[in-house]
Amino acid sequence: MCVFCEIIKGNIPSKKEFENDEFIIINDVNPLAKHHYLAIPKHHYKYLCEMKDKDKQVLNNIMITIPSLQQKLGLENGYRLIINQGDDAGQTVDHLHIHIIGGETLGWSK
Repeated sequence: MCVFCEIIKGNIPSKKEFENDEFIIINDVNPLAKHHYLAIPKHHYKYLCEMKDKDKQVLNNIMITIPSLQQKLGLENGYRLIINQGDDAGQTVDHLHIHIIGGETLGWSK
């Protein structure tokens, strides 16, 4: 079973920073920066290409919600959004999710 689906069902505990009918925002258990969150759609998709047109509104709503939580999440000075798609990109959980990273000056690495 997908670890994110289990978190969404409440079978695995996680600190939720936000939740609505479409998605959750949780703390990443392996943070890459001072503040590292994951925005996770409640419906299971592995890749963006699996989403139908009607499903893509969820991504729009995530993108609208993130800036509204900027202060609450400690991201006042900026943040980075990352979507890994596939093995070459480093996707480690096969459930579409968006990394929200900030709280410090972020470098760029290969």
